[in-house]
Amino acid sequence: MADNGIGIKGIKEGLLLTISPDSGEWMAVTGQLTRRIDQQPAFFKGARVAVDVGTRPLRSFELESLKLQLSKRDLTLWAVVSNSETTHATAKNMGLETSLVPQQDQLESPEINPLETSQPGVLIDHTLRNGRTVRSAGHVTVIGDVNPGAEIVAVGNIIIWGKLRGRVHAGAGGNEAAVVCALDLAPMQLRIAGYISTAPDDKHRKPRPEMASVRHGRIIAEVWNG
Repeated sequence: MADNGIGIKGIKEGLLLTISPDSGEWMAVTGQLTRRIDQQPAFFKGARVAVDVGTRPLRSFELESLKLQLSKRDLTLWAVVSNSETTHATAKNMGLETSLVPQQDQLESPEINPLETSQPGVLIDHTLRNGRTVRSAGHVTVIGDVNPGAEIVAVGNIIIWGKLRGRVHAGAGGNEAAVVCALDLAPMQLRIAGYISTAPDDKHRKPRPEMASVRHGRIIAEVWNG
């Protein structure tokens, strides 16, 4: 998603913020960015952030200010990419990375608009184990299980081709039409937009494909027929 010179996309390492060099004064830009983060705190919370500022020259106090504002919102600035020698040197002196992984290693396509019906997404072809967190500005599909202690936060839908035992949050941007589907739906916690649910403690339940969605002001799970 992009707005007024600030683009946000998902990459393997977290989130990449692209800030246009002609998007205005740096303090105004960072103010605009923090407002966008505050509008979707659940999506951004805990993310690792890289920033591409193009040719914009930034001094240490400017990057330190950005790093502080992100830290206050539980985000970690780990990389700053720039064609400016000043910015490059500043980032190096702060102990930040100055390059990203190759494009083919990224998990999502560049421009992401969570309001579009055909959203990009993340495909994960292995089980998510305890401690793993995945965030996407689109949909998330997992071919495998989501173990207890793993977490997925997505602006779009979440599809699990396996057992769901961890925590998931679909429609993180407030989309109540988002769904969560799994071959065995028994999460520690399931959220859709602002609604929260947990799986019933039923040791005798028979696993079956189910789809969770918001109906009449609450989350309902029903048989998933594809």
